[in-house]
Amino acid sequence: MTQTAVEQPVITPSPKGKGHHKGLYVLFFTEMWERFGYYLMIGIFFLYLIDPSSNGGKGFDTTKAADLVGSYIALVYLSPFIGGLLADRYLGYRRAVILGGILLASGYFSLAFPGDLAMYAGLGLIIIGNGFFKPNIGTILGNIYNREDLKAKKDVAYNIFYMGVNIGAFICNFVAAYLRNHYGWGHAFAAAGIGMLVGLAIFASNLKTIAEGDVRKPASSDEMSTAKILSSALLPAVIAAVIGYFISSPALLGHTLFGTKSNDAFLFACVPIVIFYIRLFSTSKQKEDKRGLGALLAFFAVAIIFWVIYNQNSTGLTIWADQYTDRQMSPAMENAAQPFGMLQTVTTEPHKVTQIDEHFRAIKDANGNTIEVMGADPYFQNLPKDQWPKEGNKLRLLSTEIFQSINPFFIVAFSLIVIGIFGWLAKRGKEPTTPVKVAIGIFLAAGSSLLMVIAASMTDVYVDKSSMAWLFGTYAVFTVGEILVSPIGLSMVSKLSPPRVTALMMGGWYLVNAIAGKVAGLMATFWDSFTNKTTYFLILVISAGIAGVVMLILSKWIARVVKEKTGSY
Repeated sequence: MTQTAVEQPVITPSPKGKGHHKGLYVLFFTEMWERFGYYLMIGIFFLYLIDPSSNGGKGFDTTKAADLVGSYIALVYLSPFIGGLLADRYLGYRRAVILGGILLASGYFSLAFPGDLAMYAGLGLIIIGNGFFKPNIGTILGNIYNREDLKAKKDVAYNIFYMGVNIGAFICNFVAAYLRNHYGWGHAFAAAGIGMLVGLAIFASNLKTIAEGDVRKPASSDEMSTAKILSSALLPAVIAAVIGYFISSPALLGHTLFGTKSNDAFLFACVPIVIFYIRLFSTSKQKEDKRGLGALLAFFAVAIIFWVIYNQNSTGLTIWADQYTDRQMSPAMENAAQPFGMLQTVTTEPHKVTQIDEHFRAIKDANGNTIEVMGADPYFQNLPKDQWPKEGNKLRLLSTEIFQSINPFFIVAFSLIVIGIFGWLAKRGKEPTTPVKVAIGIFLAAGSSLLMVIAASMTDVYVDKSSMAWLFGTYAVFTVGEILVSPIGLSMVSKLSPPRVTALMMGGWYLVNAIAGKVAGLMATFWDSFTNKTTYFLILVISAGIAGVVMLILSKWIARVVKEKTGSY
């Protein structure tokens, strides 16, 4: 979309400096429904992959499923690099969001069909669609709040926007549980597509309201051309990915470096893109832009560990909830959950299940495929015999994906409290700077993993189940940290980026998520190797502790740059 094609912005000043721009609420509900679709899909995807084919799943083992989930998360967050660039230079932000929404909906509907071709085609559409949608909806919001009378409200606007994300993420898992328990996996994936179409309809019917955020800055004389960016970042990334994928061939190393070919390919591909962002900083000729980019890149580097812990939600913590957590409820809770389809039925009656060993590792045949045998549900393997149902009876459990609604529930419940606390501190001149808030958030992420260390050390999960209270506690602690890191991250990109590369730098923020998602998936591919799960979570505690300390050390410098760019901390 060219500059001349953009409608005249609808200026909606806040009366007497109060209230928010109407566009915030358009973007809030658009993002809410887009995230409904995304988190519904990611909430059940791992479970779908490991479910036996006799149940309609793919029958993958944990390693193969974690590898695919990690690759998907990585690519879905890597694609904003291209989507942000094309929106900055050619499409415009609204057009990019609409294109992305159409591709996302198509991808979710594709997953609803059986067969590997439909699944991989659907994943490809979602990855590309997210690249156009995700960075640009955040850029529209940031552009709207760059207006002088709204600048002071930008952090709060992003927090409100983030509430929309988490309302969608909260309700989606109940819909997913109901549909997959009553109708099957395909209906659940189709619901994600319907959610995206609802969000797209809200966005498309309010284009004039948000036109103010779709004004792109003219190119500067020292700016790299699109062709140069693609040739210096995308092309080398593709070449590096090919090298990484084939480096394990007998003619080269003969073994993988990071566990699987897809891990090697992705992490190799990230190197040229990371170098590109470093060069973007080092070749910047304007001092103000260079300091802003430097502070932003430092923040990105430290935040990776936080997002590795966040993405355990789709990998390590999902495995823990599914295999090691006591998901039985009291009769009263069970009766309350039944009408909402939140219950999964398991039985000791012999039926086709994936064969597993004493450590819950899937047993594979000579071709590497999981073996299905007649037996009781794997849930009973580490459930003490005195808790088994009587012969012929069944247990009704809380569906595994419901645990993924704990985090967004706490986001909604805690956000206003956290905002209120910092507002109270601000009135007394004691509010921490933005970088210090991020450091606190990373330390809280470390604390959430520490709870899982304690949970793993207190229970022999191969002979007994762990209380679901540990997952509730872990999510509660992590959520407070997420409130401090995630919406602030979006706001910092908007504050510190040079105007002409805001969406590109938003793509950089999602690159951080991409690397973290792949690392989380990489860790989960080794889940079966960590027979002592304490070690798995302890790695996260130590890594986050170090990252938190580094962020504290950098906090004064980053705060000064934010002050120079925006006039406030």
